Amino acid sequence: MNMKSKRALIIHFQDNVATVTEDVDVGDHISATLERDVQPVEAKEKIPFGFKVALTDIPKGDMVYKYGELVGKASKPISMGQLVHIHNAPAR
Repeated sequence: MNMKSKRALIIHFQDNVATVTEDVDVGDHISATLERDVQPVEAKEKIPFGFKVALTDIPKGDMVYKYGELVGKASKPISMGQLVHIHNAPAR
């Protein structure tokens, strides 16, 4: 079976999160793109349209970057493929 990847956008090369462009379910394959570069990610949990997915493991205390800007700090470890939101990376 050829499963279609869900899409996500990486805005800046420094970003460690991407924004999903459609609802994502657990186990979905996500193709996160920055221009012509594509980074594959497997969703560890449901991620609603417009929310952030971690592109790498983000240890507790590490900064979360989107748009090349600091948007939060991990309040607990975040695994690659997890939803990144105020419950685990509140705004600074």
